[in-house]
Amino acid sequence: MDDLNMIYSEIITEHNQDTTNKRYIKDADVKERGHNPSCGDDITLLLKFNGDVISDLAYEGSGCAISQASTSMMIDLVKGKTIDEAIDYVNLFIGMIKKEVTDEKELEKLEDAIALKNISTLPGRVKCAVLAWHTLEEAIKNRKVV
Repeated sequence: MDDLNMIYSEIITEHNQDTTNKRYIKDADVKERGHNPSCGDDITLLLKFNGDVISDLAYEGSGCAISQASTSMMIDLVKGKTIDEAIDYVNLFIGMIKKEVTDEKELEKLEDAIALKNISTLPGRVKCAVLAWHTLEEAIKNRKVV
């Protein structure tokens, strides 16, 4: 394993073990469940909005290290961002996973989530990595604008 893969592996392990973003938001504006039946990953995103800004975001649920780490990384990135910015991150992350976005400078915007860049070499794990991101996209789509 080269140094970069080792660093990426450590980042994934750290996010999987960090429970900062794994909590319940009592008065969440949106709850969206994401489930990956092929491996049992099951998360519920809880979002609070202040206008079009995601003012708080957390998750509950369980799954493999990759799905849990990816969820934590995503929350760190999009909490405090506008809906449009969050969707841009979703598109960038999924583009990275599909190898449609390869510009390193662009990918740096993903911060720790870049650690999942080579997950496409493990096709069975791709769904684990993208679960939270697709769930966030659905949560935003299903949000009722007041």
